[in-house]
Amino acid sequence: MAGSESPVITADELAERLAPILSKYLGKEGAVISLLQDVQEEFGFLEERAMTAVADALRLPVSHLYGVASFYAQFYFEPRGRNIVRICTGTACHIRGAPAIQTTLEEELGISAGETTDDLEFTLETVNCVGCCALAPVVMVGDQVVRRKELQKVINALKETEE
Repeated sequence: MAGSESPVITADELAERLAPILSKYLGKEGAVISLLQDVQEEFGFLEERAMTAVADALRLPVSHLYGVASFYAQFYFEPRGRNIVRICTGTACHIRGAPAIQTTLEEELGISAGETTDDLEFTLETVNCVGCCALAPVVMVGDQVVRRKELQKVINALKETEE
């Protein structure tokens, strides 16, 4: 997968960045999800060495943390792009051209859906529905919903972001 290599973080930096998070949750039962959310917020994804350090600090098997994190779609085990581009593939969007939009965006970004660019600028995803069926087909760039007729604007904005 493009862009799946994690940024180099020293052991000291890892410990320094985890310390405030761990101190917030150590000794609190039932806080694993919140702790993992904070770890992901800090690193951008659930970095393997961070997961091991958290498991050690909580005196839990690392498999327990992975079991919890892998259950929820909100957690990621690979670095993600600074810009998340989501293509709605729900029924209305699909019928009105989402597959063609996906092909166009994959070509423009040089990645397939589910991948991140090597420079960690973009992650391209498909989602089942964004709840804007009347505007179908739509793409979300971050929190902004973009209609098909504005797709060229999205592509131009993506290119500008890369420069």
